[in-house]
Amino acid sequence: MKIPNIIRFFQNLWMHPRRIGRISAPHIALIVMSLTLTLSVWQFSKAQIASRTQARFDTSVSRLVDLIEDRMSLHEDALWAGVSTIESHGGDISRDRWQAFTKTLRLEEKYPGITGIGVIHFLNANSVGDYLKTRRLERAAFDIFPRHDHRDIMPISFIEPEAENTAALGLDLAHEANRRTAAIASRDTGTAQISGPIVLVQDKAQTPGFLFYAPVYHATEANDGDARPLDAVGAVYAPFVVHKLIEGLLAKERRHVHFSISDQDVTLYDEHLNTDAANDPDPMFATQVALHMYGREWLLDMRSNAAFRLQNSYAQPTIILLAGLTIEGLIIVLLIMMSRANAYSERYADKVTAQLKLQTQDLKNTNQELEQFAYVASHDLKTPIRGIAGLTEMIREDLEGYFASPSNNPEVGHNLDRIMDRVARMNALTQGIMELSKTGTDAADQPKLELQEAVDALVLDFELDQTAIKLNTRVSSIAFDPFNLRRILENLIGNAIKYHDGKRPLLITLEAAQADDRCRISIHDNGPGIDPRYHTRIFNMFQTLRLNGAAESTGIGLAIVKKAVERHGGRITVISPPEGGVLFAFDWPLFGSPSPTHLQKKAA
Repeated sequence: MKIPNIIRFFQNLWMHPRRIGRISAPHIALIVMSLTLTLSVWQFSKAQIASRTQARFDTSVSRLVDLIEDRMSLHEDALWAGVSTIESHGGDISRDRWQAFTKTLRLEEKYPGITGIGVIHFLNANSVGDYLKTRRLERAAFDIFPRHDHRDIMPISFIEPEAENTAALGLDLAHEANRRTAAIASRDTGTAQISGPIVLVQDKAQTPGFLFYAPVYHATEANDGDARPLDAVGAVYAPFVVHKLIEGLLAKERRHVHFSISDQDVTLYDEHLNTDAANDPDPMFATQVALHMYGREWLLDMRSNAAFRLQNSYAQPTIILLAGLTIEGLIIVLLIMMSRANAYSERYADKVTAQLKLQTQDLKNTNQELEQFAYVASHDLKTPIRGIAGLTEMIREDLEGYFASPSNNPEVGHNLDRIMDRVARMNALTQGIMELSKTGTDAADQPKLELQEAVDALVLDFELDQTAIKLNTRVSSIAFDPFNLRRILENLIGNAIKYHDGKRPLLITLEAAQADDRCRISIHDNGPGIDPRYHTRIFNMFQTLRLNGAAESTGIGLAIVKKAVERHGGRITVISPPEGGVLFAFDWPLFGSPSPTHLQKKAA
């Protein structure tokens, strides 16, 4: 909407409000509340901005602390790499091999801020002579200095790059308390340690620094407790000038925080200088962070700088107010447009509701038709079933003379009996489907399912050897919904037969055990099993895992099994046991309906 149109709109709203649309009392209340909220936000925006600015400062502080810790951790890794190199050479190393090792580190490229990396040895008065002979074979003028009265002797044997650190070669670190204390702590604890503030002998500027130690032992790993000092060979160490270490972290001009580092009231590094153009003499935020660093505690004094102030000015409340008022105008326009559309929306909603009611009724009618279809289909199946039964009886009557003759074959009568048995079971099946489609509940007037009789019937139905199905049960019969339970057993055992690979005689083990008012039933075959990837998929409707040479399946059987079990408050599982085959297990009510307790546990 263009600006002239907006002006014209508000003119019409003022002069002819009914032409624009109705604004109800709730709408007016909403506008008043929104305006009040805008003014409140404007009033308290400074406090909110200050809070967000504090969060930015805290983030900058946290980032800087993380950078310092990460940089020290990186240098620690370099020290431990040196320790591993020395220990891989039997606990000692020559000058040439140390030089070769340090070249692989690429110190200037990968470890900015480090002055060098070297090796010190832990000696005593008895071992100094042999030590000097070894060192002087490498460097004739090598000597230990300065002399002191402390019993520990810790000379610097090597340091690279050697040219910049020549003044440190032979320096006995035990002559000075901070150097000595950190070295001994590293030796005795087996951990990396840094020293208190020192001035490096190779630093001509005489600026604050410290030493970083990692101990070396005779064994591959340091001994524990009191044995560490006796097993110590020396240490890999690195000297640091603090301002060089910080310069390698993050350029000052890219930071919004200046800081200083102190160790026991000794300032190691300080950016709070009035001569620095980025320094803020009255910082917006300041904090102190105690950083525990390898046996020392550094105190970081963090202050926001001029760049931080520039990027966090307080001009935003005015912008918030102007934006809020603009939004108020847009809200008024939107409410008017909504009031116009409201009536249309209500009419449309009524229309959609009516359509949904019709669709819902159609769905109900469809469900009823499907149930009626299942009933009619099952009912119509009875006619051909009765016809088969009648024809079978007629055949039996026609063969009465044959049955009475000496030459009759007993198998003929036996086969006629089997036909009648299957006719009876087909009739029971159709009757069960009819009852289910009419009521949606299980038939309760059926006789108990005798498990042994069911197994015998399955052996007969599937024409199996008597030993093919093994029954292990303490439950002789099950009274609850035997019709559906029989269908479950037929499906699972039928699948075991259908997918058996024939590599060994078929063996199906059926087990049943009582658990409270339910029965735990399992069926385990010795077939090829089922890949665990398909254990969930096989229960989906129309999903089959057909093997080569196996009979084609509709993919409905296991879906029916799952639905029947779950409808009775149970759960069916499938596993592939280590001994082979596949095992299906489910629980089934022994009598009555599923207990409320069991259904609650299943839902949970």
